Amino acid sequence: MLIKQLVLRNFRVFSGTHTIDLAPRKRQHEIHDRPIVLFGGLNGAGKTSILSAIRLSLYGRLAFNHTIQQQEYIEQLSALIHNGNNQSERPEEASIELTFTYNKEGKESEFTVTRSWKKGKKDRLSLQQDGLVLNELNYEQCQGFLNELIPHGVADLFFFDGEKIAELAEDESGNILRTAMRRLLGLDLISKLRNDLIIYIKRQQSTQLEGNLQHRLSELEEKSKEFAFKTEEYLEEADILKSRIDFLTKDIAKHEGLLSAQGGSFAQTKEQEQKKIDELIKEKERIEKALRHEFDGTLPYALAPKTLSFLLEKISQESEIKQAKSFEKELNNFLNLLRSDLALRSSTTNKIATEAITDNLNEYMAHKPKGELLFDISDREAGMLQQSIEQDSQKSWQRFDDYRIQLTDIEQQLEQSAANIARAPENEQLMDIFQNIRDLDKKRNDTRQKYTLALEEAQKCKQQQLDCARQIQKLHDSARNKYGLMSSLKNAEETINMLERYSEVLTQARVKKLTKNFEEAYQKLARKEDLQLHAHINPETFDVELIDENQSIINRKSLSAGEKQIYAIAILEALAKTSGQELPVIIDTPLGRLDSKHRDNLINYYFPYASHQVVLLSTDTEVDERYFVDQLRDDISHTYQIVFNAKTKSSSLKSGYFWELTKEAV
Repeated sequence: MLIKQLVLRNFRVFSGTHTIDLAPRKRQHEIHDRPIVLFGGLNGAGKTSILSAIRLSLYGRLAFNHTIQQQEYIEQLSALIHNGNNQSERPEEASIELTFTYNKEGKESEFTVTRSWKKGKKDRLSLQQDGLVLNELNYEQCQGFLNELIPHGVADLFFFDGEKIAELAEDESGNILRTAMRRLLGLDLISKLRNDLIIYIKRQQSTQLEGNLQHRLSELEEKSKEFAFKTEEYLEEADILKSRIDFLTKDIAKHEGLLSAQGGSFAQTKEQEQKKIDELIKEKERIEKALRHEFDGTLPYALAPKTLSFLLEKISQESEIKQAKSFEKELNNFLNLLRSDLALRSSTTNKIATEAITDNLNEYMAHKPKGELLFDISDREAGMLQQSIEQDSQKSWQRFDDYRIQLTDIEQQLEQSAANIARAPENEQLMDIFQNIRDLDKKRNDTRQKYTLALEEAQKCKQQQLDCARQIQKLHDSARNKYGLMSSLKNAEETINMLERYSEVLTQARVKKLTKNFEEAYQKLARKEDLQLHAHINPETFDVELIDENQSIINRKSLSAGEKQIYAIAILEALAKTSGQELPVIIDTPLGRLDSKHRDNLINYYFPYASHQVVLLSTDTEVDERYFVDQLRDDISHTYQIVFNAKTKSSSLKSGYFWELTKEAV
């Protein structure tokens, strides 16, 4: 398998669409691809989001938990939609698209899985193979196809959080390792074939029974199905009753809390709320009075700024017209006197001078503003009006806005206080709460009795089903003894015995190989003082035991967090080598809990060889400048840096890492 591309749309901290190329590359003149794709980001930038997106795209609900319910899954998906800084622009849907190649039945195909969802809605799933959409597959079939392609239990061992993988070391039951071993090494197929052969034998035996025995067998099988169905019905009823019991218990606890909280301080709380309301009403009346005062003043001027601007402009023009008319009147009076004087001194020169003065006056006044006076107010009145419109009204508007905000806040407080008083019960109501608790407790006891009865009935039906199964087995045994020489049945039985022996031999051989690979991996990754340890794997439970030089078993609980991580990674590497499967390795927080010696070993001996494709999601303190420049430089295909923007509350990706690698890379 090779992951080629991941596309995120509004997923967690990533706003918008982000296309990430994950296919390993090679440098010029190199033959092989460099395996490591390195992501750098500080804590909270979004490294884990990339691992989560890959797991979610492939496994859907299983990416969270095996037992998560559908509604919880929808809520989890809604929480993964990017929650941006601007509430009005927050997206309502998100999607993930993963493109990868996979060798299925000897043929390599390219698959693209797209998972999208909206807030409060179930996700949609589509699958493409070699560019063609597989429309014949519905949601469940697509998910089943992906689960079969890359089983969830297997992927857990290749796509993991470096800090959480230590859980593998703490698993005393061996379930995690046992499941992975059986799937990776093909042992589950042997079990499936064995079970199919057993079903075949029973069917063949049924056809060989005499008529009355066949009828008896059919009756028993029908009864077995009926008892199984009834068992499931009773168990479902028990589950419903158990949920009802839990609900009643929560309801009782809520009422008990209400009774406890309100019983002692109720009177004092109610009195305080009433005093608060009285004070708020007085303050509200004061602010309302102030608001009316503002309306009586210059505030209305602020309501029509364009109209009043036009008014001031018109008044200014009229002022200029009045000045021009006054000037013209005074000047005409002066000219009349001048003409009279010049007329007394009659001469051609005086006449020419008079005409020149008149012409110049007319030309000068032609450029002065003219028009009718609509308002005809004084300059003092105009100045006062301008002051009121341009300054006083704005101050009044600011005061009005402050009062409005205060009034809104007071009204909200009044509503809250009134609601608090309305919700608070009277003393008689406290008795009602107490009675409710008694009623709920009685319902819970009745429901518990029904729950116990349903479990008992389920147990009876299950026992009856087992009795039918034993009788059916007796009939099959009888048929097997009677017709045991039939070649097909004989071959099937011999095959079952052979499969059991083959499974045992194969398991021992694979466990032996796994033990050898684990010891090699552990000695390669552990510190020098731990190299004398060796391992023993139980072929039945698949539990791994570490044994020291004195042949004493080491308690895994005594290992440090870093030692558990090294132990777990050694198991993963051993499993991958033993299985022969080629899957990418994706590690989030790869070096978080390790000391310097373990880090050096992991950098030098694990990351470059873990797989053909290794995706590392690291902080600057894990893969630091020394590791980046000096030790991983020849194994890094390309790098990304995840940058978080505190203003937009979102992350983006850019090429490069915290430090430059080489001039060639730049």
